[in-house]
Amino acid sequence: MNLEMKDKLEALLREGAAKIQGAQTEAELQEVKGALLGKQGSITELLKEIPKLDVALRPEMGKAVNNVKNLLAEQIEGRREEIKLKASEISPDFDCTIPGIEPKIGGLHPITQMCYDLNDAFRSMGFEVFSGPEITSEYYAFDNLNFPPNHPARESMDTYWLEGHDSGEANDKLCLRPHLTGDSVRYMQTHKPPYRFVYPGRVYRNETTDARHERAFFQYEALIVDKDFTYTAGKVMIKSILSKVFGQDVPVRMRAGFFPFVEPGFEIDMGCLVCGGKGCSVCKHVGWIEIMPGGTPHPNVLRAAGLDPDEYTGFYVNIGLDRLVMMRYGVDDVRLFHSTDLRFLKQFR
Repeated sequence: MNLEMKDKLEALLREGAAKIQGAQTEAELQEVKGALLGKQGSITELLKEIPKLDVALRPEMGKAVNNVKNLLAEQIEGRREEIKLKASEISPDFDCTIPGIEPKIGGLHPITQMCYDLNDAFRSMGFEVFSGPEITSEYYAFDNLNFPPNHPARESMDTYWLEGHDSGEANDKLCLRPHLTGDSVRYMQTHKPPYRFVYPGRVYRNETTDARHERAFFQYEALIVDKDFTYTAGKVMIKSILSKVFGQDVPVRMRAGFFPFVEPGFEIDMGCLVCGGKGCSVCKHVGWIEIMPGGTPHPNVLRAAGLDPDEYTGFYVNIGLDRLVMMRYGVDDVRLFHSTDLRFLKQFR
């Protein structure tokens, strides 16, 4: 064997082994591997010298270089396992007998949970869940819903008009949606009848807050449009949904009411669950609380959606989602649910 080549191999093996053991991380070990076994590494340089040797010495030297290469590769893999094991070791200062810190567990906001429960209830009855934009136009918020031009809901005292977009007509005027009902027309304009869908979301009203009212609150609307749908079926639907959500029979009554987008219209009340119908501040001591308007879509609303009111009818309900949550938990002030007081909210996890 060529003595000079033999000395180079022995020196490379010693130096390589020292570098491998000196690597403290996998990244450092990878650098050592490249310097020894890579395309520009020391072993590759030695292999390039073999063709320069005497022909008789080439097989022996080639075998010797490959043996060193294999030895270094084995040492590298062995060191890699050592580094991995060391990284997974528990520090000697760690006391396994000390109790751990319990992770903080969050939960759904009670209004969100109620929305999900209603989604499940309506889906079980074949409804689709739909959502629309929170910024809308006068065209969808009022014009399509049969609101007369001078209706007070259009005024700034009731509706949040966007600065710079608070003049003009129809689609020129933009506002934060004051109700969800305009989204129903959006849906009907882009889908084919019959319809059976719900559309939950936040709405905005410029009004004074109190125990039953907020400026930004949640509604949950449902709409059925078909060629044959009766009021009785609508009432059964409402009672079924409320009973399923609350897990008990819920008294329901329908009173005549006026809303521009329905004809005829109803005020729909449920028995107050806070006081059990005996009378409290939430129900104004009458035992009933108004939770939704409802009724048959007005012919002008159906026309705005591109439907023939002589052919189609249906049933709207606009559920006050916040009030349902008040009923579920017996809370008499809706403002608590919109607060950021974790002492209150953590009760519902």
